[in-house]
Amino acid sequence: MAGMYHFIPGGLDLAAVHAQSFGFPLDAPAAVDDQVREALAELVAADAWERARAALDAGTAALASADPGLVIPDLRVLLVLGDPTNQHFMREVQGLSGFGGISGYIALTVWPTRRVLDRLEAIVVHELHHNLRYSPGGVVWHPATVTVGEHVVSEGLADTFAAELYGADGYSHFVGDQTRSDDGVLARVVEGLGVSGMADFAAWVLGDATAALFGAQPVGLPTGAGYAAGAPLVQAYLDETGTTAAQSVHTPASEILGIALPRLGLSSNAQG
Repeated sequence: MAGMYHFIPGGLDLAAVHAQSFGFPLDAPAAVDDQVREALAELVAADAWERARAALDAGTAALASADPGLVIPDLRVLLVLGDPTNQHFMREVQGLSGFGGISGYIALTVWPTRRVLDRLEAIVVHELHHNLRYSPGGVVWHPATVTVGEHVVSEGLADTFAAELYGADGYSHFVGDQTRSDDGVLARVVEGLGVSGMADFAAWVLGDATAALFGAQPVGLPTGAGYAAGAPLVQAYLDETGTTAAQSVHTPASEILGIALPRLGLSSNAQG
């Protein structure tokens, strides 16, 4: 997976990357080591790797059908166990950390709870949608200038794409029902759509708890707020245009928000 960081001179310490993405402890007490080995056995028993492969096949087929000109990169996928001693990973994000924003690479850190295992295919295609959105020919993610609006739209598109394939399981499970139904959360996220530069993203998209973990400033949002806001924004766009999340993999956030916000009776100073 080192090629995932080709743009960083000298690369990164992959052991540090493993730890920062909630990977299982490399030097754990025997009791924790036993817990990790049991979890590995659960992934094997659930046929997690072959299910992930099948989901990638289904997802790429759906995206290629929606856009026959879409170029799908060769994919390297890392599926790794998380750290059962990390309370943020286990409780706040409920055993899931995924990243698919660099073309050709998808990294999934999971803990095999029943919910994670039930959603495994949806989790995989969520990250696949990100990967195709930010592959050559798609949206360019520039860390210094990218907006919260782009990130929120991308999460909404990825969740909606997963739902197109797998129904209600497509929606990220660490986002609470109350968060999804709270109009105040949506309105607050909309206030931040124009914020630019990744340094200030965590709270707007992932919520205050994750922002605090990474030393960012809270903005008064619960975990997964950006996902909760992204789904209805994307759905409003799809309803208005009669398209799908698969067809919209490369649609600019500004276009989606320009249609979605008025439809929902919302406004923003900057629309991603």
